[in-house]
Amino acid sequence: MNAPSPRYDRQTRFAELGPEGQRRLARSRVLVCGCGALGSVAAQWLVRAGVGFIRLIDRDLVELSNLHRQTLYDEADAVSGMPKAVLAQTRLRQINSEVEVEGIVADLHAGNVAQLAGGADLIVDGTDNFETRYLINDWAVAAGIPWIYGGVVGDEGCAWTIIPEKTPCLRCLMPQPPAPGTTPTCETMGVLGPAAGLIAAWQANEAIKLLAGRIESAVPGILAVDLWRGTFRLSTMGRYAPGTSCPACGTREFPALAGREQARTTVLCGRGAVQITLAQLPAPLDQLAEQLRGVAGELTVNDYLLRARWDDRSITLFTDGRVVVSGTDDPVAARSLLAKYIGL
Repeated sequence: MNAPSPRYDRQTRFAELGPEGQRRLARSRVLVCGCGALGSVAAQWLVRAGVGFIRLIDRDLVELSNLHRQTLYDEADAVSGMPKAVLAQTRLRQINSEVEVEGIVADLHAGNVAQLAGGADLIVDGTDNFETRYLINDWAVAAGIPWIYGGVVGDEGCAWTIIPEKTPCLRCLMPQPPAPGTTPTCETMGVLGPAAGLIAAWQANEAIKLLAGRIESAVPGILAVDLWRGTFRLSTMGRYAPGTSCPACGTREFPALAGREQARTTVLCGRGAVQITLAQLPAPLDQLAEQLRGVAGELTVNDYLLRARWDDRSITLFTDGRVVVSGTDDPVAARSLLAKYIGL
């Protein structure tokens, strides 16, 4: 078997990883769900570490308000009108040409999770909502692959390595997703960039352990950090117990995979925006652009999306049927704006 590339020399000198661990990384396939504060940072570390294949999924664009914590992007990206997944793919390929990076502009849901997550050895959670996290959990448990939970709000963050049939899963802790509006978000509490960076680095490190075959080194619990106050806490979760009533790893019902927890309208964390999922767009993007020309203050059209801007509002339509209405976190107001300008 070929020796690892010289670019990983300092990494392979670390005895816990070594040349064999590096070869395992090169054969690994990772899905990163979300290219925001967590996913963009974790993906950089995995690409630099030499993970062989990384698929990035993200539904969003780069905003100026992202730049204090989403270190993969710059000011030019924020005005480009290009999706995060496309920009991240380009940047990560420049960082390490030995890694295959695939960026996909999509929203992960029950109808496409098998296609997008199939073949992955591990999933890194960079999402901003519990609905998608429960879908990731159900898929990972059903497929028997590990996933690394991550979340940050304000100065606080948490991370959790979930390994099917080795550790409890997300549904063991909380059988159902929390109701919308019952958990804090970065829209209401803000978020510190270094807190996100710390949690993303933890996620990447846990992923490297598992992909390198060092499962015994995975941290067996939930890390909770209050970075502003400098406190770190590790809550041990114990081992997986077969025969539980958990809807995923116990009774294996997998509600999210069955589509029973999928909402058509989602308030996007930290964006002041609402996502509305349509079965399909009412017309091709170029036709919709003509409909909005002269009505919108500014129009952006490319192969991935159409964005119409007004003073304090914008509507972004993606080719897969997703619509993001920015400038409000009220789903009723978002649908009214969509009806006014698009007729939906």
